[in-house]
Amino acid sequence: MREPDNSGSKPSVIVLGAGVSGLSTAQALLRRGHAVTLLERGEVGAESSWAGGGILSPLLPWDYPEPLARLALRSMAAYADWVADIEARAGRIAEYWQCGMHVLGATRPDVALAWCKSHGLTAQPSHTNKDDSLWLPEIAQVRNPRLVAALREAIMKMGGIIHTHSAAETATTRAGLMVDVRTAQGTFTADRFVVATGAWAGITLPGMEGVPNVRPIRGQMLLFRLQPGVLDTILYRNGLYLIPRRDGHVLVGSTLEDVGFDKSTDDTTCQRLHAEAAALLPALAAVQPIQHWAGLRPGSPDNMPIIDRHPDFDNVFVNTGHYRYGVTLAPASAELLVDVMEGNTPVLDPAPYRWQAALERRWGDAL
Repeated sequence: MREPDNSGSKPSVIVLGAGVSGLSTAQALLRRGHAVTLLERGEVGAESSWAGGGILSPLLPWDYPEPLARLALRSMAAYADWVADIEARAGRIAEYWQCGMHVLGATRPDVALAWCKSHGLTAQPSHTNKDDSLWLPEIAQVRNPRLVAALREAIMKMGGIIHTHSAAETATTRAGLMVDVRTAQGTFTADRFVVATGAWAGITLPGMEGVPNVRPIRGQMLLFRLQPGVLDTILYRNGLYLIPRRDGHVLVGSTLEDVGFDKSTDDTTCQRLHAEAAALLPALAAVQPIQHWAGLRPGSPDNMPIIDRHPDFDNVFVNTGHYRYGVTLAPASAELLVDVMEGNTPVLDPAPYRWQAALERRWGDAL
């Protein structure tokens, strides 16, 4: 990640959305000397940033397009230091934990092992199960609600301003530039604007084209409470994952449901997730979930985010569409976006994450 640049006066920026993508963008901009205001439609980080599990890797990275893997691997390499900086600024702990992940019943273990070797990710066959299983000891996690809280505190201590319950309703535009946005709390002006509104990015402001091919995808999750140490690594099998926390809580997820902006849950899904989780971890069979919730991911084809300038405005940028991996991709996505905004040469080729690339991608039958 680039070092702070506090030389000279930098353009002011309004970030629309204070989930992990908006917060990480704001933090990166503040580190480089910009004045930043975030406008959040609800509470900070209360949507998919809160609802997810916090695994810091694509679940099976060898099954994703190479550009997503490159962005993920850059984030993963930077994550420990990134979190440490946020914690030091905030005085809060985000619970970063390199606990590793067991992939049980891998369908192509030879392909997975070869991919990991070629990409510098440690992986080895697991001898704790009879099926084709893999052990990835470098996979980490973060307790995402606590990461969001730490990011919020760090941003405010760095001079950032956050307004909650301040959904952008309309905007003033002039000659290819956005001038201001109006909310129920007032009108806000800046030199530049960033759209980081997650699942809502496809339906932006009147007169502004929505981010292409981004739509909400619901995910239902369960939370259990066990004694600390019952599970000390992430377990994954056939789309189901179990994530332990150090205090004994275990998260179980998740579904992929194309139901619009509906965050309701249902008993049938709860029972299915519980049964499948208990098959992986028998200790869960004797306890009931203490919480069941749903979040709305900013779904996109191939999980590919859009990190680019808006085609209709010279001073509007987007950082959204991370689907299942907004927390995973946060530091590298913010770094890439700020490089694009400042006219720097990015470390990664920005082409796969551009608006035009998103226009060309198509949703398939599988979510």
